[in-house]
Amino acid sequence: ILHAKAQDTILSLAANAGSVEDLELEDVMKIGYKDIRCVESGGPEPGVGCAGRGVITSINFLEENGAYENIDYVSYDVLGDVVCGGFAMPIRENKAQEIYIVMSGEMMAMYAANNISKGILKYANSGGVRLGGLI
Repeated sequence: ILHAKAQDTILSLAANAGSVEDLELEDVMKIGYKDIRCVESGGPEPGVGCAGRGVITSINFLEENGAYENIDYVSYDVLGDVVCGGFAMPIRENKAQEIYIVMSGEMMAMYAANNISKGILKYANSGGVRLGGLI
């Protein structure tokens, strides 16, 4: 999608800048094929911190800086185990209306899709989000 451009993460750029408040949208967003806007949230060093917290920080930054304006859809690439609330934020806080899960036929991919589906079901009544289908 990015024509072989490297993608820096919001969290690594924020660490270098001092905080996420020191960043601009242009610092973290790369424009790729067919004007697809790409952002990578990043996460903590393995074994240190909470990756879900990075997702929350990144989504809040994107919202505050207008990244979701004038777009038709958003695609999140998330861990399938959904072990903490940070990964469920787009579902829990009405950031999505309809969710499509893209997966392979491998057992771990189906396991991940099942976990994500459980998260959707948990918040479907309170937020109105629904599972659109599996791809």
